[in-house]
Amino acid sequence: MLFPTLDFALFFIAVFVFGWALRGHAGPRKLVLLAASYFFYGFWDWRFLALLAGSSAVNYAAGALLARTGGDRARRRLVAAALVANLGTLGFFKYYGFFIDSLADLLLSVGFQRDMPFLEIILPVGISFFTFQGISYVVDVYRGHMKPVASPVDLFLYISFFPQLVAGPIVRGSDFLPQLAKPPQLARTAAVYGFLLILAGMLKKTVVAHYIAVDLVDPAFEDPAAFGSADLVAAHYAYAIQVYCDFSGYSDIAIGTAALLGFRFKKNFDRPFSATSMQQLWQRWHISLSTWLRDYLYRALRGRRREAGWRMHRNVFLTMLLGGLWHGANWTFVIWGSILGAALVVERVVKGRWRAWRAALAGAPAEGESRTGAVLGAAAGWFVTFHIFTLAAVFFRSPDIDVAANYFAQMFSGAGGIALFTPFLLLLTAGSVAVQFLPGNAIERTAERLHSLSALSLGLLLGFGLLAIEFAGPEGVAPFVYFQF
Repeated sequence: MLFPTLDFALFFIAVFVFGWALRGHAGPRKLVLLAASYFFYGFWDWRFLALLAGSSAVNYAAGALLARTGGDRARRRLVAAALVANLGTLGFFKYYGFFIDSLADLLLSVGFQRDMPFLEIILPVGISFFTFQGISYVVDVYRGHMKPVASPVDLFLYISFFPQLVAGPIVRGSDFLPQLAKPPQLARTAAVYGFLLILAGMLKKTVVAHYIAVDLVDPAFEDPAAFGSADLVAAHYAYAIQVYCDFSGYSDIAIGTAALLGFRFKKNFDRPFSATSMQQLWQRWHISLSTWLRDYLYRALRGRRREAGWRMHRNVFLTMLLGGLWHGANWTFVIWGSILGAALVVERVVKGRWRAWRAALAGAPAEGESRTGAVLGAAAGWFVTFHIFTLAAVFFRSPDIDVAANYFAQMFSGAGGIALFTPFLLLLTAGSVAVQFLPGNAIERTAERLHSLSALSLGLLLGFGLLAIEFAGPEGVAPFVYFQF
């Protein structure tokens, strides 16, 4: 069930009506939302409902046992068991085929050919996202950042809540669960904010991402040798915009949908293509995953010691490497994560030496020179950051390393003319980068300005927005990119 479809619209209307009709009855309302979430997930493939319920049950039991267990060693064992259950399940469904194929290739390369236990495994949609939510809940309970929930319904609803279930954002239990304990409220501004987010998400997904993908990116990566360098250069820029509009569009719709049901989620993207450093970019891109990797992977690698020097750089690199592998069972994702991890390490080293060099200089530059230098430095930082990200994205998009190599070879060959890249696609690509430099709270400010309008005026305005997007977009809705992760 895709968001921008009639099926989802009818489904959400029913959930909205029943959810708010039961706003004064917390228990029945939770059960309705839970049933709706399982219906939503079962609409994809009912066979994986048991997997979702099993994941929720394991993490609920782990949290309950942690509350009753004394002694740090016993608690660590409980957490370890929960992590093995979560990551083992994720690893089997997501990486079994990758590791078996890689092992078979390795054995063949050294002269051994063996029959391997190949299995045709279907990847459950959203498994990475609800697994990461379960892990964050158990670890937060272990660390004392939150208390375990008493009711299994609360935990099951937290892990399966349908707006963010299949493609995020990754919501923390400490943010979501306390909202279940409060009576839901839907102020006019919050409702307008939710509708505006949904409109923005639909525009990004059904118009910008769709046209860029179908008319430029997909043909270019399908057969790079068939197109000229100019088309491939444009397509590699455009793909970064496609992924951003596709995934941030989904996040906007998810956050807006949750807002209309009375839940507040944190922003998942914050103008990442205006970032002037790799560190800043990852503070703005897929924020829920970046902070999850920081809090639950990077911190685990660091341990309790205060890190510095090569240990810190090693842990940063490993975090990005494993973050790349999280995106999929393919060597292209390993390379993608390695490039971005190396870029972060190099950036940290260069900045550290630059600060040391500036501190060693006697005196200070004039104020005008300082401002000019800051502007030029920010522009250079943006240019380098943007191009590292877009060039690395070629590996992210390519189905295998050979396609990526062929793409780069043709892109830098200087051959051929322009067959794919049109003025319309230029407008979509350049415009999507330009809006990154608008204020980060533009939607919130717009919602505040519109909240005073009458219900009729708001309805007409939002209805016109939906019709305009429907008219501007092509027929049909392609699956969201991050459904495969």
